[in-house]
Amino acid sequence: MKLATLASMMTLAASALVGHASAETVKMLSVEPNIQAGKDYYSNIKKAFEAKNPGVTVQIDYMDDASFKSKLPTLLQSSARPDIFFTWTGGVFFEQAKAGILKDVSAEMNAGWKDAFSQAGTNAMAYKGKVYGAPMYAASVVLWYNKKLLAQAKIDPASIQNWDDFLNAVGKIKAAGMTPIVVGGKDKWPLQFYYGYLATRIAGKDGLANADAGAAGGFENPDFVRVGAEFKRLIDMKPFQPGFMDTNNNKAAGLFGDGKGVFHLMGNWLYGSQQKNSTSGKGLADDELGFIRFPAVKGGKGKATDTFGGINGWLVTKDASPSTTKWLKFLLSRENQIEGGKQALWLPIAKDAGSGVANPLMRQIVAQFEQADYHQLYLDQALGASVGATLNDVSAELATGEVSPKEAAQRVEEARRMR
Repeated sequence: MKLATLASMMTLAASALVGHASAETVKMLSVEPNIQAGKDYYSNIKKAFEAKNPGVTVQIDYMDDASFKSKLPTLLQSSARPDIFFTWTGGVFFEQAKAGILKDVSAEMNAGWKDAFSQAGTNAMAYKGKVYGAPMYAASVVLWYNKKLLAQAKIDPASIQNWDDFLNAVGKIKAAGMTPIVVGGKDKWPLQFYYGYLATRIAGKDGLANADAGAAGGFENPDFVRVGAEFKRLIDMKPFQPGFMDTNNNKAAGLFGDGKGVFHLMGNWLYGSQQKNSTSGKGLADDELGFIRFPAVKGGKGKATDTFGGINGWLVTKDASPSTTKWLKFLLSRENQIEGGKQALWLPIAKDAGSGVANPLMRQIVAQFEQADYHQLYLDQALGASVGATLNDVSAELATGEVSPKEAAQRVEEARRMR
């Protein structure tokens, strides 16, 4: 009897050890979604995945944009690094690949996984012929406006075709006693959107690539001095809300949702964030919202149809849990991406998933993105962490008058040389 009991206990213990050994956690680190619906989206997919994969737990952690960018480099070098993490792709991703902290998932991608995505999406996750993750969605920055306020200033948005037209509109709005533009200057990167878009319009695709390679004076050449000068033309008009350098991005979205400014240069995600951060929690309704392309610049080398934003996704770290790519494939399934599009969370990048975008405003942004010959990644991500941080800094310093356009160009070029 005692022997039988002992044998039973040993069997139970062995079973417990086997069960413990088979338990697995996939750690995922993401930037904080702009609205609760974004967290709910991930949570629902996580529950569905765990139900289909007993013994595998997905742990999702969030950081705000600024903390994510500042803390991630140290975290990735530690034993606490996540199995997968969010990426804006571009030069920052390239630096992470060069540092040897990512896992090559080319074999899985080439075994059929890549067929789920557009070529642009998979290209964004590759470095020197190797794929280190998978794309999830695109983001596109547009010039949002409040229809009612713009009409009060007697401005037809269709009349804003170039940068001079936009500056004239800013002047009319100020004359009408309204704030032309809201911006979250405290976070700096929203101001860099102006610098980055102007660079896309003035220097264009080839000019940006050449500057990044150090050709023709790099970022100190006349095109980039002009970028700063055109930005300064706007700054000199004092177009932003009072205290804009003490306003973070979320607060700026709320101000726009509360009707405190006419324009807001921001990504497609503003649709939800202006609602969430407004005083009422409802923000501007669809029939109160509109957007236009960022204006062309006379004499610029970029096309007026070129877009600016991101191709975002997830990177896999070396020594990631075995079920990491299984979770990624589940998360990024066409069905889940269509659902994200339906909820207006983002612009899905899976093939044909854009057909599920229900919101008319989002459909228009998708159409612009798909029609563009070129999509410029956010410059603070495309050019790497050090150059990107400098771009954000000089954009803010241009806005406060601390540097001249020439000094700003010199600072960016110096950061490129030091990279």
